[in-house]
Amino acid sequence: MSRANYLFTSESVSEGHPDKVCDRISDAVVDLYLAADPLSRVACETLVTTNRIVLAGEVRGPESVTHQNIEDAARRAVREIGYEQDGFHWAKADFENYLHEQSVDIARGVDADSDSDKDEGAGDQGIMFGYACRETEPLMPAPIHYSHIILHEMAKARHAGRMELGPDAKSQVTLVYEDGKPVRADSIVVSTQHSEETSQEHLREIVKAIIDEVMPKGWVDANTQLYVNPTGRFVIGGPDGDAGLTGRKIIVDTYGGAAPHGGGAFSGKDPTKVDRSAAYAARYLAKNVVAAGLADKCTLQVSYAIGVSQPLSLYADLHGTGSIAEEDLENVLRKVMDLSPRGIREHLDLSRPIYERTAAYGHFGRQPDNDGGFSWERLDLVEPIRSELS
Repeated sequence: MSRANYLFTSESVSEGHPDKVCDRISDAVVDLYLAADPLSRVACETLVTTNRIVLAGEVRGPESVTHQNIEDAARRAVREIGYEQDGFHWAKADFENYLHEQSVDIARGVDADSDSDKDEGAGDQGIMFGYACRETEPLMPAPIHYSHIILHEMAKARHAGRMELGPDAKSQVTLVYEDGKPVRADSIVVSTQHSEETSQEHLREIVKAIIDEVMPKGWVDANTQLYVNPTGRFVIGGPDGDAGLTGRKIIVDTYGGAAPHGGGAFSGKDPTKVDRSAAYAARYLAKNVVAAGLADKCTLQVSYAIGVSQPLSLYADLHGTGSIAEEDLENVLRKVMDLSPRGIREHLDLSRPIYERTAAYGHFGRQPDNDGGFSWERLDLVEPIRSELS
C-alpha cells in the first residue's frame, strides 16, 4: 500500500549547466542533419570543458552538412545560451569534431528493405517509460514541473538583461504530500552563477521574487526553507567550473524521479533511436490515458530489440487509480497507435528539426509548438481511446 503523507524532491538544471550545454549542441547537430535530410541518422555526443568543445559519434546523412556547418551550429548554440566568459566563450573555445559514418551493421538492422518486406527496425534494444499524473495542468509531477519553471523564468530574466545572473543554475523543490497530493513547499534550493559584484542578498531577492511568482498560492509560507547559493559564491560556473557530457541529466529530462527510467538518454539521437522516440510515444500515450479520465496516474513501459520492428512488450500500471483493467488498456493502446519505430516517427511527425528546443527544462510537460514540436504532448488520442472502450 502506497504512503499518503510524505516529502518528495525533484531537481532541474538550467540551459547553461555544462551537461545541458552538451545536450543543446548534440541536438543542434541532430536538427542540422534532419533539416538537410529527414532520413538522416545521428548519434552525437558532446563534451565541454574549459574553452573546449569536442564532438564524437556516428552519422549518416547528406554531404551538404559539412564540418563547418557543424562547428557553426555548436558555436551558435553556446552563444544563444549566453557564454562569453574567459573560461568558456562561444567564439574562442577550441572545437574538435570526431563524428564519423554510422556502422553498416547498425544500418542493416534499422533500415527498411522493400525487397524482403522488412520494416524499419529499432535502433537498439532497451526499455522506455512514459508517465502522467493529475498533479499539474500539463499532467506532470509537481516537483519537477516547478523546478523547471523556476529556472526557465530566471533564464528569461537573464536574457532580458538581468546581468547579475549567469547561465549556469540549478534548482531543487521538495513538496509536502498529504493524502497523496502536493499541498505546499517544504524547501526550495536555487544555486545560480552570478557576477563578481553581485551580493548574495541581492540574488536572494531576485530568486525569491521569481519563486513567489511561479509557485501556487499558499505553497510557500513561513515554514518553507529557502536556500539560495548555499555555498555563498558561484562566480566560476559552466564548462569552466565543471566538465559536461551529453545525456547525464536523464531524470531532469523526464519526471524528476517520480517515475521509472529505462536508462537511455534523448539528446543527440535521431528519431529512429527508440531511446528517444519510444519514450516520447510512451509519454504521449500515458498523458492521453490520464486526460481521457481513465486514471489519475499512468505508467507505461515498452521494450524493443535491435532490428525488430514491433515492441516486445507493453506494460501499463494505473497505480490503483484506474477505471479500466490494465490488460484491457494495453490492448487498446496497441490499437490506437502503431508502436513500431516507423509508426511512432510518422504518427508524431518526428523526422524534423524540432529537437534543440527540448534540450533544457524538460522534454515533457511542454506546450506543443505551432510547427509540430513537442507533438508527444498533444491530447488527440483521448477520443480514439474512449471510442475503443465504448
